[in-house]
Amino acid sequence: MEMTFVFVLMSLLCVGIVLLLVVVAAYFVMTQRKLVSLDELCKNALSQIEVQLNSRFDAVIALAKTAAKYAAHESETIIKAVEARGGKASTPEAINQQSDMLGQLMGRLNVVFERYPELKASELYVNAQNGQKEYEENVRMSRMVYNDTATKMNRMVRQWPSSIVASMLHFAEKEYLKVDDEKKRNYPNLDEAFTK
Repeated sequence: MEMTFVFVLMSLLCVGIVLLLVVVAAYFVMTQRKLVSLDELCKNALSQIEVQLNSRFDAVIALAKTAAKYAAHESETIIKAVEARGGKASTPEAINQQSDMLGQLMGRLNVVFERYPELKASELYVNAQNGQKEYEENVRMSRMVYNDTATKMNRMVRQWPSSIVASMLHFAEKEYLKVDDEKKRNYPNLDEAFTK
């Protein structure tokens, strides 16, 4: 009788250990899948921002070409600066740099538009302005999506027990897209510039 009791107890213990291992393995797999999914969503959001930034640069070129009829030198300089914007914006830091560059270029364009008010009556100008605003809004929305996804990823990387899985699989926290408040204050107000 004692032998049967020990055998049953050992069997239950083995079944309990196997069930525990199955639960741990299932948690590990589910957490790994969620981390990979969030990592891919972050990469996708950065890619979307890059696409929208490129479209914004194209809109700036269109505005500069419109301005070229009135101020050839200034617009050629802006077009050259846009075309030489450099590498891909596949990191939050590169995206922030490209956004800063766009702000500076729009500031320079606004100076041209202020000197030549008849530009604002041009249909090309209105179309380019509308495109610029649309791409600017798309970039803003894409930045929000990236930061939201990065927040979810960072929570998983930092919270226990998912942090154990993240550490084992070398998942790291994602950097947020930020706009420096000082630079933000110095950005040209496009609404004011385009409605004058």
